[in-house]
Amino acid sequence: MTPDPVPVHSRTRHGGALLVAVGIFVSRIFGLVRVRVFSHYFGLASDEADAFNTGFRIPNLLQNLFGEGALSASFIPVYARLVAAGDEDEADRLAGAVGGLLAFTVSVIVLVGVLATAWLIDVIAPGFEGEKRLLAIRLVRILFPGAGLLVISAWCLGILNSHQKFFLSYAAPVAWNLAMIAALVIVGGHTDLGSLAVVLAWASVAGSALQIAVQLPTVSRVLSQFRPSLDIRSSHVREVVRNFWPVLFSRGVVQISAYIDQLIGSLLPTGAITGLTNVQLLYTLPVSLFGISVSAAELPAMSRATGDEAAVAAHLRARLGAGLQQVAFFVVPSAVAFAALGDLVAGTILQTGRFRHEDAIYVWGILAASALGLLASTFGRLYSSTYWALRDTRTPLRYAIVRVTLTGTMGYLAAMYLPTLLGVEARWGAAGLTATSALSGWVELFLLRRTLSRRIGAAELPGWFLAKLWTSAAAAAGVAWVIKLALPSEGSPVLRGVFTLGPYSVVYLGLTLLVGLPQARGLLRRVR
Repeated sequence: MTPDPVPVHSRTRHGGALLVAVGIFVSRIFGLVRVRVFSHYFGLASDEADAFNTGFRIPNLLQNLFGEGALSASFIPVYARLVAAGDEDEADRLAGAVGGLLAFTVSVIVLVGVLATAWLIDVIAPGFEGEKRLLAIRLVRILFPGAGLLVISAWCLGILNSHQKFFLSYAAPVAWNLAMIAALVIVGGHTDLGSLAVVLAWASVAGSALQIAVQLPTVSRVLSQFRPSLDIRSSHVREVVRNFWPVLFSRGVVQISAYIDQLIGSLLPTGAITGLTNVQLLYTLPVSLFGISVSAAELPAMSRATGDEAAVAAHLRARLGAGLQQVAFFVVPSAVAFAALGDLVAGTILQTGRFRHEDAIYVWGILAASALGLLASTFGRLYSSTYWALRDTRTPLRYAIVRVTLTGTMGYLAAMYLPTLLGVEARWGAAGLTATSALSGWVELFLLRRTLSRRIGAAELPGWFLAKLWTSAAAAAGVAWVIKLALPSEGSPVLRGVFTLGPYSVVYLGLTLLVGLPQARGLLRRVR
C-alpha cells in the first residue's frame, strides 16, 4: 500500500498558491497605482481615455490568446511531466521548440496586426469617428509589438511554474507597470492628453521588454541546454501543438466575448468603455489573486498524477475540492464588497484629479452587476485547469462557445434597450453588459461541473460551508455600512475606504474564525 500523499499535496498547494498570490498581489498593487495615475490625468469621460483603452485592448488580444492561458493548458502538462521524470534534455528541447515556434508565429501576427490596424478599429469600435478613431489607430500600431513581447513573457512563466518557481513570473509585470507610471508622472503635467496617450503607449512597449528581462536570468538557469528551434519532429512538441489549438480557440471565444462588450460599449455614450475597463481591473483582482493563484499552482501538480484511472480521479477530486474551498473563502467576501461597497472600492482606487465621485458611483453600478458572476468565473478557472490536467482541451472550448453566445445575444439587448425600459441614462447599458456576462458565467460553470463530475466524481462545496461564508460576508457588510454612514461624505475617498473596508475585512475574518472554518485559521497562521 502506498503512503497517503495528502500532507505533501497540501503543503504544495498552499505554498505554490501563496507564492502565486503574493506575486500577483504585488503586480496588481502597481497596476492599481498605474490606473489611479491614469485616472488622475485622463478622467473617465474623455475621448483620449476611451481611445487608449480601446487601443490597448486590441493588441492585448494577442497576449490573451497566445499567452498564459493557452500555454498553461498545452505546454505545462507536457513539460512538467518531463521535468518530474528527470528527462532534462528532452524538457530543454521541448522548451526551445515551443519558444521558437511561438516567437515566429507571434512575429507574423504582430506584422499583420500593424498593417491591418485601421480595419481592426472599424470592426471593434465602429462608434469611433474623427480624431478619436485616428488616435486609436496610432496607439494600436505602437502597442502591438509590446503585446508580442508579453507573449514571450508568458512562455517564461510556463517554464518557471513547471520548476515550482511561482513568484517571479507573476511579480514580473511590476516592471511593466513601473514604466507606464513613470511616463505618466514625468510627462502628464506638460502635454495634451492625445500626446500623453502616445507617450504612454511607447512606455508600455518598453515595460514589456523589461518584464521579459527580469525573468530571463532565472529561466536560463533552469534551462541548461536551451536552444530555440522550429523543430516539430518530437512527439512531445506535437502533443503541445495538438493541445494548443483547442485552447487557443477556447481563449479566442472568451476574447470574442470581451470584444463584443467593447463593440457595444463604443455605441454607448463617452465614458462607457473606460468605465468597463476600470471595472475589469477591479473585477479581475480577486480572480487573479484567488482564482488564478490556486489554478496556476494546481495545474503542474494535477498534471503529475500517476496510476490507474481511479487513482488519478481520486487525486484530481481531492485537489479540486480543496482548491474550491480555498477560492470561495476569499472570493465570496470580494463579491459582497463589490456589490455592497463598490463606491468605496472605486473611490479609494480611482477617485483623484479628473476622476470624480459621480464617476465612482458609475463604476460601482457596473461593478455590482459583474459581482454576480465573480464566484462562477473563479471556479471556472479551477475546473478548466482540471480538464487541462486530463489533457482535455476541447470540452472547455465547447462550453466557452455557449457562454459567449449567451453573452453576446443578451448583452446587446441589455445594453441597448434595458436603460430605456428602466428610464435611466443610456450609459448604464454598460451595467447590463456585465450582468449578462455574469449570468453566462454561471451557465458555463454548470456545464463544466456536470461533465467533470461524470469523469472523476463530484467535487462540490458543502452547503453548510457556503452558508457560513455568505452569512459572514453579509454581516461584515452590514457593519461596514454603519461605519460608512457615520463618516463625513466630503472626506478623503482613500480614508473613507480604509476606515470602512478595513473593518469589513477584520469582521469577516473574525466571524469565519468564530464559525470554525479551517481556511480562516490557516490564513491567521500565515499572517502571524
